[in-house]
Amino acid sequence: MTELATRAQAFGLIAEGVSSGLTAPWRLYLARGCRYLSLSVGDRAEWNAWRTHLGCPELSVRVYDAGGEIRRSSVAEVVLDGCRISVELVEEVSTDDLDRLLVADPTTIEPEER
Repeated sequence: MTELATRAQAFGLIAEGVSSGLTAPWRLYLARGCRYLSLSVGDRAEWNAWRTHLGCPELSVRVYDAGGEIRRSSVAEVVLDGCRISVELVEEVSTDDLDRLLVADPTTIEPEER
């Protein structure tokens, strides 16, 4: 899909991913005018699958305190025909696992680094 000019095309992009075997996002936000589409997924495997499916080259990680809970937000983004698409994963982490907070993809930490 190269153009996301309509809501139907944006939802079609998600339907295409689900029909190819990806888990449906637990939250989907499509901004008015189809210039921003946001998917929220439940775990790192889903996040990796969706960002691969969409070809998201931009990755960002944010760690923040949410009322005593430490959370890590991983966001992958791509722009298709002027529509910014983001896939977000929010995970609760603990101070016991600080190594996970310092790398973009915690699954790539070598065993001796843990």
